[in-house]
Amino acid sequence: MFDLSNPPADFVDNPFPYYDALLREAPVCPQPDGSYLLSRHADLSAIYRDVSRFKSDKKATFAPKFGEGTPLFEHHTTSLVFNDPPLHTRVRRIMTSALTPRALKRMEPGLIETVDALLDAMPEEADLIEDFAAAIPIQVIGNLLDIPQDERAPLRDWSLAILGALEPTLDAGQLARGHQAVTEFKAYLQDLIARRRARPGDPETDVLTRLIRGDETGQLSEIELMQNCIFILNAGHETTTNLIGSGLALLHDHPDECAKLLCDKALIDKTVEEILRFRSPNQFGNRETCVDVVIGGHAIPKGSNLHLCIGAANRDESVFANPTAFEIDRHPNKHLAFAGGPHVCVGLTLARMEGRIALERFLGRYPDYEIMGRKLGRRIRFRGYASLTARIPR
Repeated sequence: MFDLSNPPADFVDNPFPYYDALLREAPVCPQPDGSYLLSRHADLSAIYRDVSRFKSDKKATFAPKFGEGTPLFEHHTTSLVFNDPPLHTRVRRIMTSALTPRALKRMEPGLIETVDALLDAMPEEADLIEDFAAAIPIQVIGNLLDIPQDERAPLRDWSLAILGALEPTLDAGQLARGHQAVTEFKAYLQDLIARRRARPGDPETDVLTRLIRGDETGQLSEIELMQNCIFILNAGHETTTNLIGSGLALLHDHPDECAKLLCDKALIDKTVEEILRFRSPNQFGNRETCVDVVIGGHAIPKGSNLHLCIGAANRDESVFANPTAFEIDRHPNKHLAFAGGPHVCVGLTLARMEGRIALERFLGRYPDYEIMGRKLGRRIRFRGYASLTARIPR
């Protein structure tokens, strides 16, 4: 039996053979703790759409993991991703109203300016994560919340610590760093929110002002407001960093596909989709059963935790032809990198825009970049590089 809480030693480095084995041999894999690991595309798609039998609320799961009433417990049980209606509906509606096509179009020139400034400043020996991929979403989210430039330095470390606490197993250090990050981030947000209440921004462009104002159904409580500001950073930071970093690594490692893109720049959107499928930034989702269910012949009782293996579902040969190949012109490409159903990623269009512009502008400037060294982030749930050392020819 494959045990997600105690995976093989080489799983973090290369989980994909294990994903393929799960799809072939155990697409519904019972876990020692009573949870279930699911890897089939059809099962994940159905679960994402079915909010009557599967819920996102994780209070029962997170209480023993984080400790009830702790900073991490408060955050992960209040933020959008681990909530169900009515809170989920209310917060999502407010966020979606701030990320309309018109709002994103207004953001695009600023994003191009940010990317070009990073490319201008890139040294001949660069870390493509630190110097490029990680810097882009921090600036984008900082702009969304209108966080002053000189106050953005701690954002990345806070996000990494909070998301790190979502790993299947935690040591005491990870837990402590996660609690501290939530505490420090909340303290910062209390001050930022007070300043924004005193001097509101333009609700058409300032998501924080929009969240403070609420909508016709009412306002968020102070805790809901703060925790969903933290969620906006977390949801858009590491995943987008991983999208851009993995994209640069994949195009470097598949020179024929990169040449294809350089010859036909219209393939950039499909390229982004294939990166999302082939190296999903978020490898796992979760749901909990609201009733007794049967999945793949397994009777699963009410209250069971389900680990939804997005990374495996995106390699399901019943959906994707030649799924182990990286093909930038793949069509159709019904990947689950953004989940699905009512909980489909609220920032998916923004993430796609960031990935498209970052890769397009980078390749336009430095098509002959050479990756010299790489270090994977040691995550199971979130997959990406901690560093990508590269030579940038001038």
